Amino acid sequence: MTGKKLIAPGILTLAILAGAAYVMLADHSAPPPSARGAQGPVPVVVAPVAQRYFETSLESLGTAGANESVEITARITSPVESIEFRDGQQVTRGQVLVRLAAAEEMAEARERQVGVEEQRRELERIRGLVADRNLPRQRLDEQQSRLSEAQARLEAAQVRVADRVIRAPFDGVVGFRRVSLGALVTPGTVITTLDDISIIKLDFSVPETFLPGVAAGQRIEARSAAYRDRTFQGEVTSVDTRVDPGTRAAMVRAAIPNPEGALRPGMLMTLTLVKDETESLSVPESALMQVRDQHYVFVVTDENQVRRQDVQAGRRVPGYVEILSGLEAGTRVVQEGTVRIRPGSAVEVVREYQPDGERS
Repeated sequence: MTGKKLIAPGILTLAILAGAAYVMLADHSAPPPSARGAQGPVPVVVAPVAQRYFETSLESLGTAGANESVEITARITSPVESIEFRDGQQVTRGQVLVRLAAAEEMAEARERQVGVEEQRRELERIRGLVADRNLPRQRLDEQQSRLSEAQARLEAAQVRVADRVIRAPFDGVVGFRRVSLGALVTPGTVITTLDDISIIKLDFSVPETFLPGVAAGQRIEARSAAYRDRTFQGEVTSVDTRVDPGTRAAMVRAAIPNPEGALRPGMLMTLTLVKDETESLSVPESALMQVRDQHYVFVVTDENQVRRQDVQAGRRVPGYVEILSGLEAGTRVVQEGTVRIRPGSAVEVVREYQPDGERS
């Protein structure tokens, strides 16, 4: 019993001595507190605040239409005497397309022309007699009226002859011929179509919420499934004065130059309307930080320290954000390395991006 009581204090003494030795070794191997808190500048990539163009765009679907389009029809009933165009031919304004039989009308016009000449000769004879005081002035006035009536009958006959010659009302391309020689056409019979496609009108709808920013002269870009790798440029020419109460949208018309005739009326086109194109300050997207509804960036000072700067962000384009307020042009902001820094941190600029995207 006495031996066991003597052994226990010895074991306790050895344990205390071992713990003290461990503490002395641990304190000796640890670095001093000043060494634990020291760190060098954080390497970062910066970018300058620079001007860049931003725009608001709206996508829509539109239907292509000809600048001018008409169905060529006859005004009177008459057989087709000659056809003077080919399918798909480019014609000019006033060019003869079809002639209808007009022998009777032409004969009547010649007869009326003879009557006018007779009345004119009679007028000259009476004018001489009135000058010699052999006839009263009243006879001269009566003959002048007869000549005017004859001229009016001649003009009416000439109009009937002209109605038998069908001409192109404007420059354009004719469609398929729908009549044959000798066919009897009547008023309203479609002979062919005529389209002016030098300019394509593109009609599309815009929601009423976007109408305040849409105006004539704005630029559009349009694409067609027929030309997947080609973009057609145009501009808005007019905006409808009414909003459809069913769709709450208004129709907008744009004009697209089509000198090669690549686009055809009736094509479905996808278009982008560009509006509110302005030049504003911008920063790279990776430089913009956000906490709830607040946006901020880290600005690099002349002493190579960073400070937090609250900003108001606007529109975005690929890779960049519009800055509405909070920064000035030329200010350097941290683009890469934002995770490792805090306000007041010392930084080392290892690379800087230029506004055109080139590194320096």
